[in-house]
Amino acid sequence: MKPERDALAEKITANWISQAIYVACKLEIADRLAGGPCPIDDLATACDCDADSLFRVLRALSSIGIFEETQDRCFGLTSQAEYLKTDSSESLRPLALLMGSEIYHTFGHLLHSVKTGEIAFDAVYGQPYFDYLGEHPEAASVFDAAMSSSHGHKSEAIIDAYNFSDFPVIADIGGGNGSTLAAILERNPNSRGVLFDLPHVVERARQQFESCGLAERCSFVGGNFFDSIPAGADLYLLRHILHDWNDERSQQILTNCANAMSRDSRLVAVDGVIPPGNAPMGTKLLDLTMMLIPGGRERTKVEFQTIYEKAGLKLERILPTQHEISLIEGKLDS
Repeated sequence: MKPERDALAEKITANWISQAIYVACKLEIADRLAGGPCPIDDLATACDCDADSLFRVLRALSSIGIFEETQDRCFGLTSQAEYLKTDSSESLRPLALLMGSEIYHTFGHLLHSVKTGEIAFDAVYGQPYFDYLGEHPEAASVFDAAMSSSHGHKSEAIIDAYNFSDFPVIADIGGGNGSTLAAILERNPNSRGVLFDLPHVVERARQQFESCGLAERCSFVGGNFFDSIPAGADLYLLRHILHDWNDERSQQILTNCANAMSRDSRLVAVDGVIPPGNAPMGTKLLDLTMMLIPGGRERTKVEFQTIYEKAGLKLERILPTQHEISLIEGKLDS
């Protein structure tokens, strides 16, 4: 027995599992089993798949607790598989779809990025990631859903960690589908919001605010944060924005925020903060995705201080949450 070697072998072959989960999600297997166990032949017919190949995928996933073979060639849900259902409030299906498609293919070019310093996604797909999403509505929809499913449950921790009620107008810069801003406004009824993102992104988000009755308390502004940021807000929020960009581009975003801020305004970036040392941290692995897909990076405290200072901001404090994200607060450097 060589447990260290066996543990390493499991890590080397981890993509077997993630791709099998992706296939099950793409075929909506969990949804098809919501009514109870089903024979593989019936599943294959419903999915328009080869029965034997589908059986082998589900048998593999059942061996690690995702689905279960209830009787010969008949499969049902497990507690883990419940999170792959579309209608689950905590569904991870969108994340599996996101990670198993363009991102999976791009990771096959990690060596290219390491050797050249170039952004692998741009090399594979011929354009930057966010431009690609703008031209591919289905991929953009998956991205939005994945961000909600993977980040949505962390919004409460963000709101608990910071007193948003001090700010009458809160601008969510690069706010995407608006889920974070909506959660903040629900908890702070005296505040108003400004959702700022690319025009096509803002239009996708508007429907969410209308459905939850918050549209009248929010302004929807289309634009590009590399050009300018709307002035007049008391708090500028950047959730998982800076990690999408390299230092030069991040400094430009922060500089534009600083130009829009008043002396009393605050800026809060929400990102992981990498501590020194070798302790396990998901943010260190997420950093590879940032390197390959949008060309950004996760940062240490010192690296955040540096880009804040170069943008004319002073890093005031870093507030941790119960998750691997922190609130990095800054103000104009007088």
